[in-house]
Amino acid sequence: MAVAVPLAMLVGCGSDTPSAPAPPPAPGPASAPAVPPSASVPPRPTGDPATLARAAVAAFTDQDLAGQVLMPYAYGDTADRVDKTAAAGNQNIAGVNTPAEMITKFRLGGLILVGFTPDDPTGATNPATNVENPKQVRGLTDGLQRAAAQLPGGAPLLVGTDQEYGVVTRIRQGVTLLPSAMAFGAAGRPELTEGAWRAAGEELAAMGVNLDLAPVADTLGPKGSSVIGSRSFGADPKANSAQVQAAVRGIQGAGISAALKHFPGHGHTTGDSHDGLPVVAQTKEQLAAEDLPPFAAGINAGAGVVMSGHIDVQALDKGVAATFSHKIMTDLLRTELKFTGVAITDAMNMPPAMKWPPGEAAVRALNAGNDLLLMPPNLAGARDGILAALGNGTLKRERLVEAATRILTLKFRGAAMPRPELSTVGSDAHQTVVYDAAAAAVTIFRGPCTGPLVSGPVTVSASGGREAARVGLVKALQAAGVRVQAAGGTVVHLVGYGDRQTDLSMDAAVTVMMDTPYLLAGSRSPTLLATYSSSPLSLTALANVLAGKATPPGKSPVQVGTLPRSACVK
Repeated sequence: MAVAVPLAMLVGCGSDTPSAPAPPPAPGPASAPAVPPSASVPPRPTGDPATLARAAVAAFTDQDLAGQVLMPYAYGDTADRVDKTAAAGNQNIAGVNTPAEMITKFRLGGLILVGFTPDDPTGATNPATNVENPKQVRGLTDGLQRAAAQLPGGAPLLVGTDQEYGVVTRIRQGVTLLPSAMAFGAAGRPELTEGAWRAAGEELAAMGVNLDLAPVADTLGPKGSSVIGSRSFGADPKANSAQVQAAVRGIQGAGISAALKHFPGHGHTTGDSHDGLPVVAQTKEQLAAEDLPPFAAGINAGAGVVMSGHIDVQALDKGVAATFSHKIMTDLLRTELKFTGVAITDAMNMPPAMKWPPGEAAVRALNAGNDLLLMPPNLAGARDGILAALGNGTLKRERLVEAATRILTLKFRGAAMPRPELSTVGSDAHQTVVYDAAAAAVTIFRGPCTGPLVSGPVTVSASGGREAARVGLVKALQAAGVRVQAAGGTVVHLVGYGDRQTDLSMDAAVTVMMDTPYLLAGSRSPTLLATYSSSPLSLTALANVLAGKATPPGKSPVQVGTLPRSACVK
């Protein structure tokens, strides 16, 4: 269903497909039994979340208010015991040794869990790594919540992470890995999207994460976007709107707050805000028709959080990053789109936010309409800047009270939801529902639509650095009854994120794109496929198609040269 987007400020001032065989169930975290239950964490609050929030904030000091709007990262995989390297990192950020001490000293409203992902277009290569496996994450979050319970107001801590799936996935070990957003766009079945994201939300809840910085609501332009790519559901704003709504319903149905990003739309620029300030040259009419509908759809679905983009949307506020634009973060987001939840900045340690000292950047973002400041580069600097601005009147206390009240309302609402057992993570039920979505995404751009796509023994090759995906497909093909040999067989070549035309194999009978499918336009292979993802379940679905055990029902959500969106689906 199309989503109407208000224009006053902007312009005036699938069909059913055959079911693929179910995958072999992946083992759950047998070695990760649940940590001790409720005795180890504060009890769930009772009462109306907004009422609880207002009562808590009414008693806050200026220091309490300033802390509630800060959401840094910390070093260490436990809350109160870290090694020397982690302690040194925390000292650099906050002048403390442990994450728990950081929460106490700065009276923090939130903390983001980070982890190194090799193929990550967000540039998240910070050595701070908090996540290893579900049991460890649950222990960490329980410890963080115990520290937060000692703060004034009794509000839980907002614990977030970037669990978009695809190339931006922080927690990988032991969890059910969804395919990328673009894979859901190719499947074109919002009911599968909602089910898969509900499973993802339940797993995050079991691990103690209560904010997922997802889904990406950006609509891709004709030239795509190197930093967004397969993180987007595709290039059609109407289809994206349905997918965003479904993802939000799924995540939040599990009690996890969803965050739409990167407002008001990062898909129509090829620039990267991790390097500078990208320019969005869309007209107001184009923004209203192409970029804003998925955000409006997500807001209408009840998304609790919207993340700003560090982007120069020239038709709305030329030369000003959206994060620091009152016209965008207040006039457009609040007045036009009627968003009442929490607005969070993109990382404040990125170049567009680093043009000012941390304190000044924090105040500018709050005055623009943001409520929560993500990853300030210097906690003391950000906090002290906020307190100084309160003192000299450049930041009104009412603005800070408004922001803190929204944050606490969000936190109390999420805390009222029951937490699943840790055994939920990686469960057979979750594997099955996510497999259905991954299988529905497999797209054939060229080649036969039925029967086996390979004959005789098969040799799987991959561009550099994709050994895990290559081995995964080998195992999946063998499970599907296909003979695989190291060399000399029919070549199936895997291509992934960051690859170039030179990474395509000249002798491959089948070329498979595990990220955005644009490179397939230059491939000479007689058979071209896309999974949009290298997740284990996507590779299992691919193997079933190659073996002729399933048909490829997907349809590309982006145009790939002159190739059809699907050779088999109209």
